[in-house]
Amino acid sequence: ARREGGGAGARLSRELQGLRREAAEYYRGHRVPQRMEEALNSLFTLRPADLYGELANYFSKFSKVPVICKLVGRKVLDGVGQPTLEVEIYCTVKNYEKRICSTVMSSHSQISENALPDTAEADERERNDSVNTAVEWVNESLNTMLRGLKPTDQCKVDKFLSSDPPPRPTPPTTGLCLVGKKVAVAERMIPPAEPVESVLCGSLAIGGTSLAIAKAGSTISHIPLYLHIALLKHDQDSPKEMTLPLPMVTLLNCEKISPAKLKLVKEVMLIPPVQLSLKQVSLSFLDFSMELIDVFFHSQQPSPQLADSKKGKPQALKRISHLGCLITGCDNLEQPLLLMQTACNNIGLELGTDMHLAINCAAHEVMDYVKGKYEVLTGMFKSPDEMVDMYVELINKFPFIIALIDPLRKEDRQQWNNICCALGSKCYLIAEDAAKYISQPKIDENINIPMCSGVVLKYINQTKRGEKAVGLGARFIKLGGLSRGERVTKYNRLLAIEEELAKNRTLRMSFFLTLFSASTIARVSTK
Repeated sequence: ARREGGGAGARLSRELQGLRREAAEYYRGHRVPQRMEEALNSLFTLRPADLYGELANYFSKFSKVPVICKLVGRKVLDGVGQPTLEVEIYCTVKNYEKRICSTVMSSHSQISENALPDTAEADERERNDSVNTAVEWVNESLNTMLRGLKPTDQCKVDKFLSSDPPPRPTPPTTGLCLVGKKVAVAERMIPPAEPVESVLCGSLAIGGTSLAIAKAGSTISHIPLYLHIALLKHDQDSPKEMTLPLPMVTLLNCEKISPAKLKLVKEVMLIPPVQLSLKQVSLSFLDFSMELIDVFFHSQQPSPQLADSKKGKPQALKRISHLGCLITGCDNLEQPLLLMQTACNNIGLELGTDMHLAINCAAHEVMDYVKGKYEVLTGMFKSPDEMVDMYVELINKFPFIIALIDPLRKEDRQQWNNICCALGSKCYLIAEDAAKYISQPKIDENINIPMCSGVVLKYINQTKRGEKAVGLGARFIKLGGLSRGERVTKYNRLLAIEEELAKNRTLRMSFFLTLFSASTIARVSTK
């Protein structure tokens, strides 16, 4: 019995020695003793108040890079109460599953203020189907596809997201609706509306996931999202200076309401001078907004300028648009401009010097395809060539307008060329809906953009849009009005970014607005 007991003890001793050697090799292989000694020596010198916290910080430098372990998609509500997609990113961090961040997107369909009940119902069904499909994609195929990837490797993630997309349905061929009506030859000459690019049901998941990964990458890298995007843009070279985009603040939403006649103008926006800080700009915008409301609702008589126009007073609606601004109806193109000019003068500012204006014309919304002309006012139609002449006259009369958004349809390419040649050195000519069907802007050279001085890239109602605009170095940022929580959040974040850049001495103020010649615009539009 003693011999048997002695043999068992010897075997146990040998096993323990073997385990000790194995453990020693394992720790030496990972340089644990060496790093432990270095940590203890440095900590004794520092003698931090939180000894174990400092130890955790020291060894965290040697931990593995977090990788994606799970994506969670769910159906939520966006800033205007419509169903949309939320994407959550979970990563394996120091052997634990950890929720890193989430991003809420809005679906591609926008709200129409005057949509017919049948149209609104169809839009609601389409939105719900798209969101439900997007949630399914995130929780199933994308969740499997991206598992194990680093959220800091944005290029690799986006390559996976863009590879082997599901087949897109062939868009229907559309043209002029001429059934039952004889149309003159001259009216047939207008280019028909190009076929609408089909939006793949559920494609919201791609953009939502990509943005969520970018946000997760910035969180893991312990840097702001705008800097993370700037590093991606500059191939990881940190920019020495950064500028804030100039905000385009919507103060008037010109609705097509009876008895108002103006149909062309959708938004009138205020643009600050470049030399002011965003904090100064915000105060000026608030003063201007309050004065504009006063001009509408507390003045019994029109201003002298409005009286001189002999066109009466605009019809004001006491409600706020989903754009976060005042809704009004006007009888002519000059009324909203004179209103803005009056409000500006009342607070001691001068348009063209202290503030500038931009107009979102949304011309594609007022095209009468039977007549082949734009309905500028109720019953007043203009051909594409006449539209160019009208804009030239408008800018000459109101030189404080420095930007026109969607002054023409994208199909009227010759007129885009003409207006750029005529006005390119006086104001920005920007395509928003006129250039919104861009499937692969960096891959496909034929991206279907008319000649213009810029395009609008947008995530509708995305509260992180300010971060992306700063990181990408955008010239302007179109944020809507100064109300509604999701819009005010963007302004507040831009203010915080301005403070951060100023504190780090990387904020560069721009002291001029760069306008382009027609030849420069041509080069920009073909890149």
